[in-house]
Amino acid sequence: MAKNTRKEYRGQVMYSVFVRNHSREGTFEAVRRDLERIRNLGVDIIWLMPIHPIGTLARKGTAGSPYAISDYRAVHPDYGTLEDFRRLVDDIHRLGMKCIIDVVYNHTSPDSWLAEHHPEWFYYKADGSLGNHVGDWTDVADLDYSHPELWDYQIETLKYWAGIVDGFRCDVASLIPLDFWLRARAEVEPVRPGCIWLAESVEPEFIRFARGQGIPALSDSEIFQAFDISYDYDVFPLFQDCLAGKIPLSRYAEAISQQETLYPDNYVKLRFLENHDQLRAAAVIPGEDALVNWTAFLYFQKGMTLLYGGQEAGCAHLPELFEKDPVDWNAGPDRTALLQRLYRLKQHPLLTGSVYQVRALPGDLLVAEHRRGQDRLTGIFSLKGTCGPVAVDVPDGTYPNLADGGRVEVKFGRVTCHGQPIILECCGQAGREAEESQ
Repeated sequence: MAKNTRKEYRGQVMYSVFVRNHSREGTFEAVRRDLERIRNLGVDIIWLMPIHPIGTLARKGTAGSPYAISDYRAVHPDYGTLEDFRRLVDDIHRLGMKCIIDVVYNHTSPDSWLAEHHPEWFYYKADGSLGNHVGDWTDVADLDYSHPELWDYQIETLKYWAGIVDGFRCDVASLIPLDFWLRARAEVEPVRPGCIWLAESVEPEFIRFARGQGIPALSDSEIFQAFDISYDYDVFPLFQDCLAGKIPLSRYAEAISQQETLYPDNYVKLRFLENHDQLRAAAVIPGEDALVNWTAFLYFQKGMTLLYGGQEAGCAHLPELFEKDPVDWNAGPDRTALLQRLYRLKQHPLLTGSVYQVRALPGDLLVAEHRRGQDRLTGIFSLKGTCGPVAVDVPDGTYPNLADGGRVEVKFGRVTCHGQPIILECCGQAGREAEESQ
């Protein structure tokens, strides 16, 4: 972990916006008009997916992937002007939120400004043509970081944007040299003190694949030396396998608990159920009760919570990356009230400074606990609506259920689960009072 990473990031929520598809207009101004609604969900940081122009050569689809960037130092003309972008960021700040933008430094479009002016900074295939190391990324050309001048250009670009925004989400950060990220962090800091660095780390299988092809790929332990926050991709494939019935829930729970001993004390994982590269949670998690429980578990987890624009509207359709495909804001049940309630839970101090453990019980129940000294938060999440008694390490008594505002009774060390999330707070004093109430 970066030595100065703040644990307070674990108490925050990030909201991802794909400008093109966030509205029918697909503009910075349309996002700006939606900021108060977003903030009222309980959001601390807005992440804007790439805001730059998209290349035309080898473009996928009609609109093209936002990750096939043609100019790192410009904004997409369809989204608006630089002044429009600055106005959007100013309003994000006015509403008490921060703004980070996507940094796509592994590759550019084949017809990018860099490919035209500095072709020597690129990777070339054996036939002498521009290429990339990941075959199905046919609309991009990889950069070659063996050139010190490329490092200078990229860092100067970061410093320019750091004069406007609060940080960066770094696309496939694992494929770029660690020393580059360490230098970039150090040189950006004077421009934007406390700059937020989020790494899109990669799945273990991708690391194995890349290294097997002779492509250097950073592990999470390396990524955490330069970044504040890393994707949850070390365990996300297990989440997917659980949903598909390929592995028991206990495998997923054990992997989450193991993170506590793999990473430094101030590690911050980005926890999500969906993002722009994954299927919507509403498409893969059957039933409203299951979605509510998984969403409550998402917020309860140790780490920063990520929402992908449209998740709050129950969207099951994942917007296309290569076409104009606006979010359907009337797709499903409005989960605003649930997210607002869970955001209040996210502010609990134990979520930012605790020892965290997760275990699985029969009936697809997850029991998770944040513990610090005698204080603890216990969460029970019934992922298939299972009902029945659950043993908890909490003194007998009646407690507020922080998940829904109701009351829950613990009797003989057990609490009855009715298929909805239960979150209990127990500290030394609360435990004594619960015992005295019997």
